[in-house]
Amino acid sequence: MKRISIVILILCAGLVSAAWGQPPAGKCSNNWSEFHRTNMVRWNPCEKLLNVNNVRNLGLRWSYTTGGQVHSSPAVASGVVYVGSNDDNVYALNASTGAKLWTYTTGGPVYSSPALANGVVYVASTNPDNNVYALNASTGAKLWSYPTGGVSSSPTVASGVVYVGSDDFNVYALNASTGTKLWSYTTGYFVASSPAIANGVVYVGSADNNLYALDANTGALLWHHATGPFASSPAVVNGVVYVGCNSSVCALNANTGAMLWRYSAGDSVESSPAVANGVVYVGCNGPVCALNSSTGAMLWRYKFGSIGSSPAVANGVVYVGCNNSVRALNAKTGHKLWSYPTGFVPSSLAVANGMVYASSTDGNVYAFGLK
Repeated sequence: MKRISIVILILCAGLVSAAWGQPPAGKCSNNWSEFHRTNMVRWNPCEKLLNVNNVRNLGLRWSYTTGGQVHSSPAVASGVVYVGSNDDNVYALNASTGAKLWTYTTGGPVYSSPALANGVVYVASTNPDNNVYALNASTGAKLWSYPTGGVSSSPTVASGVVYVGSDDFNVYALNASTGTKLWSYTTGYFVASSPAIANGVVYVGSADNNLYALDANTGALLWHHATGPFASSPAVVNGVVYVGCNSSVCALNANTGAMLWRYSAGDSVESSPAVANGVVYVGCNGPVCALNSSTGAMLWRYKFGSIGSSPAVANGVVYVGCNNSVRALNAKTGHKLWSYPTGFVPSSLAVANGMVYASSTDGNVYAFGLK
């Protein structure tokens, strides 16, 4: 049971690199097309409809009931929501209505969150199937599959390569077009952390109590840092790696792994950080913490029941799932702006095109929009 709970919490945690500023003019995409979003950040700088003034008017637009618990975080691209379920299926749902467009049946539960790139859905299954899949995003037809020891990690796609961790202790790099293995790196235990890719380096945590930095082209070890009994999925921004390390939030030099600062949360930090506008947002088991990204100084804490997901940030609002609801907080102050009752929400929310999407262990995928 402990192994499953660790996997659930790691896969809900995710985020990676980018600059603080807004995207270049004409380059803004409001899709949330993978666990880490399109530009590798759990921050959507392109979301302009939802804000601190109107988010209290969110209401349920639709919900879709699968045949099992849903731990997979939704991915949203081109008007479609993609999500996996413990009923062994990957679903494609109309983002506006929730109508089912297609399903693909794997041979095992799908904890992994889908990643969308170039019209392809990359997703993985766990025991007894244990495959990484590439599916046609329009039809759900299988393009290729690659066998592993089971995957709870969410794939990350960068420069034509799919990076993913596996329960067989390995980090894999697969050709995104063919599924051919380019390299693998063996850690000391299972890898449920989702990889972060920045400046030609793969950053990923292992249950062997280490965070690894690997050359993205070759898989060669660049450095590793002992994190203690737990390492969440990392975030990499402006040369700094932010990661939950046991009962702390750690900031490490991305080039060397040297510790820059550590914030003691007083409880396990199993959620991954979201980083936006110079602030690190992270779930510290109970509270959501906002920390200065340069110093680790506490800016605010919002305490509620057990937090399952990693925060998602968009247009001044922090969205988070917990044991019985989804909530929206003011990113500057931590004040609650909105909440909606659900089952336990173990996976990170997606915010795109004025909508908020969430998954729950009650078997439902939820979509919220302005009333």
